[in-house]
Amino acid sequence: MPSVRRSSGLAGAVALTVLGATLVASTPATAADPPYERILNGTFDTGQEPWWTSNTSAAVADGKLCAEIPAGTTNPWDVMIGQDGVPLEEGQPYTVKFDASASKPISFKAVLQQQGPPYGTVVGESVTAGTSMQSFSFTRTSPVTDTHGQMSFQAGGATEAYTLCLDNISVTGGIVPPGGVRDFGSPVRVNQLGYLPGGPHRATYVTDQTAPLVWKLVDSGNKTVATGKTTPYGPDALSGDSVQLIDFGSYKRSGTGFTLVVGEHVSEPFDIAKNLYSALRQDSLEYFYNNRSGIPIEAKYVGDAWARAAGHVGVAPNKGDTSVPCVPGSCDYSLDVRGGWYDAGDHGKYVVNGALAAWQLLDLYEESDRSVGLKIPENTNRVPDVLDEAKWQIDFLLRMQVPAGQPLAGMVHHKIHDEAWTGLPLAPAADPQQRYLYPPSTAATLNVAAIGARCARVYARWDRALAARCLSAAQTAWKAAEQHPEVYAPTGGVGGGAYEDVKVTDEFSWAAAELFATTGKASYKRHITTGLKAADGFSWQETGGLADLALARVAWRLPIVERIKLIRRISAVADSYLADLRSQGYANPYKPADGQYVWGSNSGTANNAMILAIAADLTGRASYRSAALESLDYLLGRNAINQSYVTGYGERASHNQHHRFWAHSLDPAYPSPYPGSLAGGPNSGLQDPVAQRNLVGCAPAKCYLDEIGSYSTNEVAVNWNSALAWLTTYADEN
Repeated sequence: MPSVRRSSGLAGAVALTVLGATLVASTPATAADPPYERILNGTFDTGQEPWWTSNTSAAVADGKLCAEIPAGTTNPWDVMIGQDGVPLEEGQPYTVKFDASASKPISFKAVLQQQGPPYGTVVGESVTAGTSMQSFSFTRTSPVTDTHGQMSFQAGGATEAYTLCLDNISVTGGIVPPGGVRDFGSPVRVNQLGYLPGGPHRATYVTDQTAPLVWKLVDSGNKTVATGKTTPYGPDALSGDSVQLIDFGSYKRSGTGFTLVVGEHVSEPFDIAKNLYSALRQDSLEYFYNNRSGIPIEAKYVGDAWARAAGHVGVAPNKGDTSVPCVPGSCDYSLDVRGGWYDAGDHGKYVVNGALAAWQLLDLYEESDRSVGLKIPENTNRVPDVLDEAKWQIDFLLRMQVPAGQPLAGMVHHKIHDEAWTGLPLAPAADPQQRYLYPPSTAATLNVAAIGARCARVYARWDRALAARCLSAAQTAWKAAEQHPEVYAPTGGVGGGAYEDVKVTDEFSWAAAELFATTGKASYKRHITTGLKAADGFSWQETGGLADLALARVAWRLPIVERIKLIRRISAVADSYLADLRSQGYANPYKPADGQYVWGSNSGTANNAMILAIAADLTGRASYRSAALESLDYLLGRNAINQSYVTGYGERASHNQHHRFWAHSLDPAYPSPYPGSLAGGPNSGLQDPVAQRNLVGCAPAKCYLDEIGSYSTNEVAVNWNSALAWLTTYADEN
């Protein structure tokens, strides 16, 4: 979920590299050109975003941003107002302008610099503001090139509290225009990991030519091993590209280092191998251990780079999660809610997202014919490792239930997170923020009812005590939700994502289906009111379709007529996704009806592929299996920007995802994302400053940047990686 927050610095030159795409000045600015404005919303006409504050509260009033500066801090940077993602170019002049006033004459600093080490500074001026608005202007030359510049106003060190107001903030300079010209590499787009010998072998070629063209498949020894002609396709609406399609499925021999060649254009290298997805399957599952809360992440499991201290175990400077109070005004108790997984790029833990991720791992277990060993502390017990990993999250989810004797007993708290947004980089153990439990919601309660029921069924063979505890929690949650069917999570907020949901008929249906699947009780079955729909698929907010997927695991409980109807419903949705995949130049089962990609669009691809795979299981239709496997091509490089969205897999793989600890691009002391981490993917909404600066006017399928500051296109999340883990498990076994 979004982490509205601070980012940091990296490098480039007259060409700025932004998330795998190189931004260059196609027509350098001249003296006659207007200077490029690098600040967003410097006049505060649209509110405070994307300006952040540190150790101060601020609000926009009368067109100005006014902050209450506290007394008693030591350093100027102890209290800040800032904006990140300001691009800097070495040797170029930058002009910083702003208006300022204060409730009393006061000095503060205006600083334009890299956000992270070595903190190269363009402007670092002390100014004195009076009680009337004054204008300030400074022009200096940048000593560095960095896409992670930061404009800040540093007001710490005050001996008395005061109010500081700012307006008309501007930073101009540089010759690379906002967004520059993006370089997507070869127009021959392939799955950069590779292809299964018995799976589909397809690629896309970007070209304006309309006649078929000759393609060659070349092995690592530069020998042509297959050849053919492309199939003209034409304009691809969501990418804006004109493309032709390549099918080299007639070649089924295994090998490494293959390339596809069309004319002078050569694809990224790839393999053809039966065990192609084995390593990615494991890495995508080990993502979860890396994001555990409440336990040290040990080098013997993840390597030195990713090892870290336990986060949020009540050891200073942490203030949680072993005894977390409710957000003021909502309850008078504290809960031990240690453990679980950090949701995304922030350190929040959210029931509705986390329950879906845990559910997907349990379903993965039921789907799989064999378990895979994971590098986790529990890997020597007799329990399948994927169930050990899911248990870490399930234990946390059960701890979020309101205790007996309290108001709303049996309901489940919606989330726990920091009081305010923290900056990047930040290791979990170094988080100093107060943590709060946020009020229970019907949606969260029903999520626990659903995952608890599935837990009871899956773990009955492996851990009877856990299975019994899960079923008890699920039944208690169901009763509480029936008593409180319209308790909704509030919208907005700071310090964590809202995950608001005011339609819970789908959660009631999903929970009922899981409880029926586990208990066989007709009293639950009559509450199953939703089925899988192509328009909705499934997500944390749309869970109605999960009712059908739950029933598919226990179809034997259904009369034959109902069983047939269930298979037909799932097949109808699979048919729709198959048609969507075939109707696009970059084969993708995700095709938004309004033509706008959403936050986390890559999870839509993976989840829709999961439905195709389940339909293949139920019907035996090869076309569904083929489409599920081909969906991985999109995620691994056969897409409009020639990007593998999975860290460590592909020559052009995402490696700067938004994450507080995996923040190497901001500070070399921190690691890059762990291999197998899935980036959120294109998002037409451009809901972060980096995207807003660099992607204006992007075609929907190209609204992505591999930039740590672009949290709306490049964050990670547990429910996205659970989808990738499910799909790669299927691919590894099929």
